[in-house]
Amino acid sequence: MPRSFRLVSYLLGPLMLAGCIPQQAERYPAPGPTPPPRMDADATTVKLAEPEPVWTAQQVVANARTVPSSTYVVQPGDTLRGIGNRTGAGSEMIARVNGLSPPYMLRVGQTLSIPGGRYHLVAEGETGIAIAAAYGVPWRQIVDTNGLEEPYMLRRGQRLLLPGDTPVIAPSLERRAAAFRIDIDDVLTGGQPATRENAPVAIASTRPTPLPANKPIVQPGTFGGSFAWPVKGTILSRFGPGQSGSKNNGIDIAAPVGTPIHAAADGVVAYAGDQVAVFGGLVLINHGSGWVSAYGHASRVDVVRGQKIAKGQVIGLTGDTGYASKPKLHFELRKDRAPVNPVDRLPPA
Repeated sequence: MPRSFRLVSYLLGPLMLAGCIPQQAERYPAPGPTPPPRMDADATTVKLAEPEPVWTAQQVVANARTVPSSTYVVQPGDTLRGIGNRTGAGSEMIARVNGLSPPYMLRVGQTLSIPGGRYHLVAEGETGIAIAAAYGVPWRQIVDTNGLEEPYMLRRGQRLLLPGDTPVIAPSLERRAAAFRIDIDDVLTGGQPATRENAPVAIASTRPTPLPANKPIVQPGTFGGSFAWPVKGTILSRFGPGQSGSKNNGIDIAAPVGTPIHAAADGVVAYAGDQVAVFGGLVLINHGSGWVSAYGHASRVDVVRGQKIAKGQVIGLTGDTGYASKPKLHFELRKDRAPVNPVDRLPPA
């Protein structure tokens, strides 16, 4: 199947059913069965039958509500969230424009500015990337517009203000798929599904059993270890600006197709799949303390989202998937989302 068609199907396919099923089923679909893992002939690794992108499992219906700019006078018993529900604006945005900070104490008679715009009401299980795709706007623009910060967890009932240039009528499915680009930073900031407050969060398991895609993952705590080389080989492209002027956020290591890829440190898989087109088969591992490692151009991915990983564990095989001209591994290290030169954190080759 052509990759472009697969991208449309994976990224936007659920939206095509919007007019065919009841509204309640659209917003809160029952999770489907998880494809069973398939054991390879040597019985040493597990290969998923169909890895599911973390941002498409929960349908998102583009049903934003337009809210006019106004003012509101605080009444007895009012809470910031209640005012958001009453006006249709996001409580977080109301706090932001009025300079309010936790615990958001209000006083009777206080006049609040209500920021106008189009707001999307977040449903349980929706991810930021899926919301952005539904409206055909980059996720990072929604992050900037709403001033979202770590750990970028959305909650059920939260109202996200859409950027001012978001089209009122969403573009066609094909145009949205062609224009929608996802990178590693998008997955890190917009890949976790929204949950209701105080809902249980999934605990990482050492077994390669996929979590429900609408289940957030417990993030690792502190990281005080060291990193190891994911593969051995010649560095084809180093960190930083290249000859063409483009910046490499990691390093590219030459490795024959099928070379085992080893986890650089203990952690939990934040993403495993092939829907970030530039990198093909891609694994992101969260190590805690803001550290994340990325492994791109894999020909096979042997881990799943939410799986607990040990340093040195084989997580897949190298290849030339994505925008790769030759077999290699693209390897990145990020601290608090900022790319770090991996060579500075790895032992001497």
